[in-house]
Amino acid sequence: MFDDFWGNPHVVQALEQMLAQGRLAQTILFSGPEGVGKATLARRLGARLLGHGELIDQDDLSFPHNLETVAGRERWTSEKRNEDPLLFSTHPDFVTFAPDGPLRQISIPQTRLIKESAQYLPHKGARRIFLIDHVDRANEQAANSLLKTLEEPPDHLILIMTAENAYDLLPTIRSRAVPFHFTPLAREEMSAFVRARALDEPERRIALAAGSPGLAVSLDLETYDKRRAAMLALLKTAAGVAPFSAWLPVSEALGRSKSEKLDFYLKVLYELLRDLLILREGAGEIRNQDIRRELEALAAKIEFAWIRKAVAQVDEIARLVRRNIQKTIALDALIMELRAA
Repeated sequence: MFDDFWGNPHVVQALEQMLAQGRLAQTILFSGPEGVGKATLARRLGARLLGHGELIDQDDLSFPHNLETVAGRERWTSEKRNEDPLLFSTHPDFVTFAPDGPLRQISIPQTRLIKESAQYLPHKGARRIFLIDHVDRANEQAANSLLKTLEEPPDHLILIMTAENAYDLLPTIRSRAVPFHFTPLAREEMSAFVRARALDEPERRIALAAGSPGLAVSLDLETYDKRRAAMLALLKTAAGVAPFSAWLPVSEALGRSKSEKLDFYLKVLYELLRDLLILREGAGEIRNQDIRRELEALAAKIEFAWIRKAVAQVDEIARLVRRNIQKTIALDALIMELRAA
């Protein structure tokens, strides 16, 4: 079995069987929610095939030094990023390509580099492994460029792609990969994982991570609470429970915070809307138990149709995020739309 990997035993067993039979697929697609271990298992597979897992693990994108690298590149010009496409390769035969730039996309220069580098023979042994993390963030041009590599990968190359939703990919990409779908861990698995890692505030982490061990580890609860307070103020204003003047200082603070991406707030907003729906309809457990009374009071003031409209509007903003829309304008517009509803 793969060392220190939690959950999704069906994927682990299928890979074990492939390895035992010497029939590992050359192109593999891991899909599933954020934080359930897709890239982690790719690195474990790399360690099994190439050795030196300690080097491969250095390229974990959740590590602070890698987060700093990715964040620092956002300040680069697009020309500079294109001249130096983002990759991580502490182990010379395991290369990770990750989303780059302010919009966090897999770029055309990266996919061209994948095509060029694919031809290079391994430094040692018989294999090279490319991990294309969040391949669903490649635009159509980049995806088409990647397709050329997927059509005829050299014998020594194994391509592992990760995506949250496999159906966000071009059908031609999906058809050239052996798919494995990852599911969130059960509560018992999450409890065992959190205990093994000795994480603080375990119950909150288990609830908010929603079955994703990666999120349970990486979640900064203080930062989450600040974002949640902002989005709760938004929902109260949008529902007419609070005046628009209560939102203005929050909006101004968000506008001044250049490092806080709209994506982060949308994720929190989805969680709050989920909890409001559960409280409104009376089914399931909410994730933000520590503010249950506030959420119950808000849920009593809104209708199911309002929640449905709110989710649809947030979906639309999420689609526009890749176009680099301004955070405060998008959220102010959301409030106005929902107040009108």
